[in-house]
Amino acid sequence: MARSTRFIRLTAATTILATGLLSAACGGSGDSGSSGGSGGDRPRVGLVQINQQAIFFNEMNAGAQQAAKEANVDLTIFNANDDAAKQNEAVDNFVQQQFDAVIVVAIDVEGIKPAVKIAKDAGLKVVAVDAIVDSPAVDTQVGVDNAAAARQAGDFVNKWAQAQGLTAPKIGVVGALNSFIQNIRKDDFNKTVEGADAKIVQTVDGQNKQETAMAAAENLLTSRSDMNIVYATGEPALLGTVAAVKSQNAADRVKVFGWDLTKEAINGIDEGFVAGVVQQDPKTEGYEAVKEAKALVGGAQAKKKIDVPVTIVTKDNVDPYRATFK
Repeated sequence: MARSTRFIRLTAATTILATGLLSAACGGSGDSGSSGGSGGDRPRVGLVQINQQAIFFNEMNAGAQQAAKEANVDLTIFNANDDAAKQNEAVDNFVQQQFDAVIVVAIDVEGIKPAVKIAKDAGLKVVAVDAIVDSPAVDTQVGVDNAAAARQAGDFVNKWAQAQGLTAPKIGVVGALNSFIQNIRKDDFNKTVEGADAKIVQTVDGQNKQETAMAAAENLLTSRSDMNIVYATGEPALLGTVAAVKSQNAADRVKVFGWDLTKEAINGIDEGFVAGVVQQDPKTEGYEAVKEAKALVGGAQAKKKIDVPVTIVTKDNVDPYRATFK
């Protein structure tokens, strides 16, 4: 490891304090998932997470914890509770506590850059997961190619519409305009479906919050009675859209496509109004991120990019996912 034996002896007694500070910053010890111990000769890796409400991020944490256990890594997870400033503070804390590596699931891909540069300059290895942080300070990027996956979703919708004999479908979008990733998913999807003569009739902002997305989707469904497809760009947007379709009794006139499975989305697939969901593999993302961090600390050459593919889940292939989202 990059840290000296002398430093490890000195910091062994302070790791509990470090973890406690991180836990306090995110609202309690239940939000910080350390793999335990004081580190010893194990690499100390900090994972800066967005929140622990979404199933997506909890699955990512589970994958990271599994890899940490297998690879003998001392892992601490920080929950930023959707606060970009707290992510920057967490990275700084990991630097001050002289961790060996930091994994960042960025809320603000531009705003996090100064923090990851400081981490890199301090000798930490830096891995970005999911959100693309375009910075030379990032050793390796792990996750989905959101632009390519959005085009894949658009192609799926185009083929679905063609199979239904639906020409020039009218599509509403429930997005999260404060999310860099979800804007990519929106823009590349829009270009793909518009290239096949679909029309984007309206975009509403769910702000990456389920309740806000539901209200926005309800307004969309009310104002656009001519709309026959709704596309949701993330888990809160899809949850809100599914709830709105039910509350507005709109299941007979619109089909829903979106990102990230939940129990509610699977129920929508079973009921027939959710036609396709882009499913990422967050557990693998977390797993690969920790493995890469361990390898980098050990002196391995950075892989630079680790792609994790997506699956479009429909009524034909949903069954294997039911156990995860029961």
